[in-house]
Amino acid sequence: MNVISSKAKIGKNVQIGHFTIIEDDVEIGNNVIIEHHCILKNHVKIGDNTIIKNFVELRENTIIGKNCTIDSRVSSSGDCIIGDDVILRYDTIIARGVEIGNNTYVCPRVMTNNLNTSKKQIGGAKIGANCFIGTNAVLQHGITIGNNVTIGSLAFVNKDCEDNSVYMGIPAVKR
Repeated sequence: MNVISSKAKIGKNVQIGHFTIIEDDVEIGNNVIIEHHCILKNHVKIGDNTIIKNFVELRENTIIGKNCTIDSRVSSSGDCIIGDDVILRYDTIIARGVEIGNNTYVCPRVMTNNLNTSKKQIGGAKIGANCFIGTNAVLQHGITIGNNVTIGSLAFVNKDCEDNSVYMGIPAVKR
């Protein structure tokens, strides 16, 4: 059984799996697949030809572009912008305020953060276009990752990253 708000706008050829909740003012483009056990909170927007796998939670004001793949158990804290042709692999956490540029690939279990050590919301990471973020990387609050950047697996990124660069380590440094 699904719960779909009468205020949701659903495009053509949309497939919605079982046990999915779609709240008010959600906009779903054409040819979208939403699998089972998903939650789309108020004001979520999903672009055309996007696939949302099982157990995904997208909180308020999450915007996902077209031709994206959002793998199982991905969650967003809301107020996020995901560009076109982005792949978010399983168990990734997208903190409030994160922005991800077009053609970016985020490996499994990447974690973003939007709070500083005083628990004050600073805002999530800004990730450029054409980036690759390795498995289990942690992206701290308020950082900017430029375009065409590779972040190595298990990296802890706590400072801005320059365009066209590779960063690895704890803390992440340019290689």
